[in-house]
Amino acid sequence: MFRLSVLLTIGLAVSALAGTLSPEYYEWAGRIVGGQNAGTNQFPFQVSLRSAGNSHFCGGSIINNRYVLSAAHCTVGRTTGNTISVVGSIFLNSGGVSHATARIVNHPSYNGNTLANDVSLVQTASFITFNAAVQPIALGTNFVTGGGATASGWGQLGANVGIPNHLQFLNTQIITLADCRNRHSAINAQRIFDSTVCTLSPSGQGLCMGDSGGPLTQSGAVHGIVSWGIPCGLGMPDVFARVSSFVGWITANAV
Repeated sequence: MFRLSVLLTIGLAVSALAGTLSPEYYEWAGRIVGGQNAGTNQFPFQVSLRSAGNSHFCGGSIINNRYVLSAAHCTVGRTTGNTISVVGSIFLNSGGVSHATARIVNHPSYNGNTLANDVSLVQTASFITFNAAVQPIALGTNFVTGGGATASGWGQLGANVGIPNHLQFLNTQIITLADCRNRHSAINAQRIFDSTVCTLSPSGQGLCMGDSGGPLTQSGAVHGIVSWGIPCGLGMPDVFARVSSFVGWITANAV
């Protein structure tokens, strides 16, 4: 049986933009609150990033047969020997195929204080074999400003609630950057860049400390990478790295 290890708080991000840190600002480690159990093969692009000891630490998305897209704050400081990509299962304790890591590429402009450019690539040491349970997802190339979207990942279902073995998903709504900034505090609004995308869910639903790096999808493409938010399911916008802003960098490096 795989051992699941979840950091309830990865850590407070120290603000480079203000003298004091907003205490509500957290990197998402991305638990999905108020979500649903995923169906078999519903999210064949979903990846569980794990340590060498098989502890799940972040999510990711398959984008081709050698590369997984994730968040830089998940992979900065990690070694290839301590990073494994597990594909093809909606359960953490069974199934799936494990791939060792050949290379980790963090965005060169990633800022650990503000989480700007929170994007990374994990190159698998072996080719990912595609089948009904394992498929790549297209990169979102348009600048989305609204509409329904879906976030998926593993993690706790709520505060003081157990960790699900079953992959979770949440249907949510993309909102404009202006709306997102207006809903956040002045300090946190400075961390909402044009290269981020925000979603808003009703109170009791949303992302929380569980799986950073996981996908936000719309119309069959990945448009966001789980980055940060306000714990937990309190009706505040969740923030993602905007994939369309990084398509050039991703395609140039995922080869």
